[in-house]
Formats: sequence, C-alpha cells, structure tokens
Amino acid sequence: MNTSNFRAALFDFDGTLVDTEPQYSLFWGEQGRRYHPETPNFDKIIKGQTLGQIFDGHFAGMDDVQRRIVEELNEFEKNMHFDYIRGAREFVGQLRAQGVKTAIVTSSNDLKMASVYASRPELKELFDLILTADMFTRSKPDPDCFLTAASLLGCTPEECIVFEDSRHGLQAGRSAGMKVIGLATTLPADVIAPMADEVWDDFTEAVNS
Repeated sequence: MNTSNFRAALFDFDGTLVDTEPQYSLFWGEQGRRYHPETPNFDKIIKGQTLGQIFDGHFAGMDDVQRRIVEELNEFEKNMHFDYIRGAREFVGQLRAQGVKTAIVTSSNDLKMASVYASRPELKELFDLILTADMFTRSKPDPDCFLTAASLLGCTPEECIVFEDSRHGLQAGRSAGMKVIGLATTLPADVIAPMADEVWDDFTEAVNS
C-alpha cells in the first residue's frame, strides 16, 4: 500500500485488529434474551456502540441491571481470546518500518485493555499511542477520539488514515476529515462501502502488495 500520502494510521481495536466481535455477539445476545426478549438480534443492534451508549439506549434507569452487566462483562473479557485479524500484525509492522506513526483508538476501557496487554504484550511496541474510552469524553461517532490521536501524534487530519469495522467508527473517521478504510470483518462489505473510501476483507492483500 502506498503510504506516501499519510503520516499516521489510526486503528480501531475490536473487529479491526482482533477478531473479538463473534465473542461479543455471544455475550450481548445473552443479555438481549435476558433483558429484552422482545427485541430480536439485540447483539446486532448494539454492535459498534460503547457500553455507555448501550446503557443509555437500552438500559436507562436500570441501575441494578447495569451494575450486573458490568460485572459480567468484566469477567467475560478476562477470558476472551484476542486473535489478530488476518495480516493485521504484519501490516502494522510494515507501516512502522516505513516511518508511519500508528495508534489504537478504541472504545474499550482501561480494565479491558489490561487483559489485552496480558495476552498481547507486543501491542505496546507496535503502536506509538493507545487511546481508550477512558481517555476521551465523546464516543464514536463523534470524531473527537481520532482528532485527539492525530493531535498527540503531531499530524493533521489530512495526514491520517483510519481503519474501522463499525458504522460509528467509520462515521467518526469521516467526520474527522480522514481517509477511511472499512474492514468487512463485522458487517458486510456492501453495508460499510458508502461510509468508506475503500473496503478490505482483511489486511493480507495490503501485506502482500
């Protein structure tokens, strides 16, 4: 991939760098059956949303339920597998070798990312910056997280490229004025294509080009 037109690559985490979305679908599918049995495909409805957005949209005023879900989610995330999307680790390594700055911009919180680092300690060496949900006040689709990452890396939005798999993430990248690559790992390619400059199945073609 030609990297001459940008200085920084900003990556979402779940569903973009690691294949965790099927695991979250199991968790949220169970929560939907338990608390919103009237809503089919609950796991698909909330996909790409932060925990705060899920609570505001579907569990408002249900404080006890929210606390129970947080406890169960924290325990669930301790036992998750963080397998890379095909070619992701190699692609990030290639970017760094070419002098491109790299950052993770995730809606996951610090507690979850602690479990990630235990499983994937190399992430801290692969990325110049890791921004979590605890580090910004406005969540995707607001562009604040990507704009903050660009600023911290000393780059303009035009110098950045975003890699995302969710509607909210793609919208945030677009709103930030950055080039956006959509990963068809969570949603079908035809669904995310209108929100992305390009759509990739994974990173293998970029690695081998």
